[in-house]
Amino acid sequence: MRGFRWPPPPDGGPRTWGPGPGAPRTGRPALPEPETELVATPHGVSLERLVTGTGDPVTVFAHGLGSGIATTRPFGSGVAGRRVFFQFRGHGRSDSPPGPWTYLDLARDLRAMADLSGATRAFGASLGAGALCRLLAESPERFERLVFFLPAVLDTPRGEVARARLTGLLDAVAEGDASALADVVSLELPPSVRNTPAGWAYLRQRLDQLLRDGLAPGLADLPAQAPLDDAGSLAAVTAPALVIAAADDDLHPVAVAERLAAALPNATLHVYDRPGVLWTERADLRGRVSEFLNG
Repeated sequence: MRGFRWPPPPDGGPRTWGPGPGAPRTGRPALPEPETELVATPHGVSLERLVTGTGDPVTVFAHGLGSGIATTRPFGSGVAGRRVFFQFRGHGRSDSPPGPWTYLDLARDLRAMADLSGATRAFGASLGAGALCRLLAESPERFERLVFFLPAVLDTPRGEVARARLTGLLDAVAEGDASALADVVSLELPPSVRNTPAGWAYLRQRLDQLLRDGLAPGLADLPAQAPLDDAGSLAAVTAPALVIAAADDDLHPVAVAERLAAALPNATLHVYDRPGVLWTERADLRGRVSEFLNG
């Protein structure tokens, strides 16, 4: 199997060993990033926000650790009404108040974005799913519909493999080490994609964003935390919920999704049979999310 190399080839295509033609290049220029705004919140932390669409309902989208608006926007492509994307503290242009931070802090960020926009529906990915759980434990009737994509942790901390990988991401960003960062980010891609033009484009975009914006030191303690003391605190959440997981995902164990779905009284669980679903099941995933939220 051909391996992964950094830095990438100048033309953005795959660099491989041995004879043979390279993969095709699309020649398609990257889309410009949308213009965002900084929004003051009641708890004193300004957060970066992007609002798309018009009308009701309003859905707020919460991203994962080290991700942001760009990674959650695809989930909203078919969702009706206004869509509110934001960056948690320590990400992008959002404020980085003194840390360390907890899931309670992230829940406050999420609540502020939801309240300021009048959101009645919520989508949480990974870290964002944990923040959503923490918010719901305190305000079980806050939303009318809920989507949890690849929940990573519930009421026990992440495992050692996941914690080591997330710590490696934070360390590489802090040190500005592009090669080490590329090694970590490349693990987000299915092996079949890593040495393709699409894979290189993804890596370039992610590294450009992470090395430009950084990740705040206050995030460092989050991989060792859990959002809830007891999953039973979600028993009062009656809103319909969709929980999505993928088999063999080291950062997002299916067992966590199963426990979350069991803790929510009105939840549906869907498990894909392999990881990397944003690459392998993109159309099905987006359709599943939009159909549920538009219901």
